[in-house]
Amino acid sequence: MKRLAWLANPLFAPALAPVLAPHGWSVAHVHVPAHRFFTWDDLVSAFGFAPDALVYGDMSVPPMLLGLERYPCPTVFACVDSHIHAWYPLYARAFDLCLVGLCDHLPEFAGQGSDAARLLWSPPFAAAADRPGPEGPDAPKRHDMVFVGKDDPALTPARSALLARLRGRFPGFASLTGPYRQAFHEARLVLNIAEHRDLNYRVFEALGCGACLVTPRIGHGQDDLFCDGEDLFLYDQEDIEGLCRLVETLLADPARCRRVAASGLAKVDAGHRAAHRARTFADWFLAQPLTDLVQTRRAAAAKLHARVLRPLYLHWAETAPELAGRLLAAAKDAPKH
Repeated sequence: MKRLAWLANPLFAPALAPVLAPHGWSVAHVHVPAHRFFTWDDLVSAFGFAPDALVYGDMSVPPMLLGLERYPCPTVFACVDSHIHAWYPLYARAFDLCLVGLCDHLPEFAGQGSDAARLLWSPPFAAAADRPGPEGPDAPKRHDMVFVGKDDPALTPARSALLARLRGRFPGFASLTGPYRQAFHEARLVLNIAEHRDLNYRVFEALGCGACLVTPRIGHGQDDLFCDGEDLFLYDQEDIEGLCRLVETLLADPARCRRVAASGLAKVDAGHRAAHRARTFADWFLAQPLTDLVQTRRAAAAKLHARVLRPLYLHWAETAPELAGRLLAAAKDAPKH
């Protein structure tokens, strides 16, 4: 049996094992600290075997895979945070394959020289535990509307300003931190905010919990996955008064909210849970010419190091001085032509 090693952020890795097993693949996941580096030998040591394929789950950290251009197995970058890190499309060129969570960014990845066939749109998803509570839509409601997430004026000033205005406008609005599922079950409406205009996990988590979701109009394929007024309700983040009017309308029509929440949950159950992402990935991955991809990358290793990885190592050596030693060494470790 071949072994797929999934490093760092697990994403849908737990759901992937039963999908790949009938095709002769096992899946092992290793979580790692944020600033640990891995040569090929380090990976073999961490997993206890030499991987037949490697997936790196985006941890939003500097490049941690050293000598990546020479790895002897197929490599996959499961990219989530391209809305934060403009260098990700370049970094993806050093991998054989790449999952991109935000579909409007796919042209940027292709524009850096990545073959479109090597890219897969893999949006966020709801976890298995994102389910309606035992009482379903009839659960007692503690809040008219709830937001669960960071509210720090120093770190999230625009978000904090919006939340403060909503608290002043709606006495039944609560801004909370910590676990979200119980809070979603106990709210008539769930508010999502996307400061970076990304299609974030909260959309899928809220719908998966059976909540009536009010979320920004942001693109990234959101309108291909869900319908405004049918599965969720969209608002323009720049139009706070419009948001308030929408919330007032919805709070006055609980039957409509229940109907839309049920439709959103059905859409998630039909196509947007971890198992669905795992199936899509498996079908795409197994159809790839994996041996050819590895041979092509390794033949171009010197060019990839010079044009992709070395500039990134040098950038991060300057940006994160505490990591400079390993990154500068990696920058000097150029493959022989």
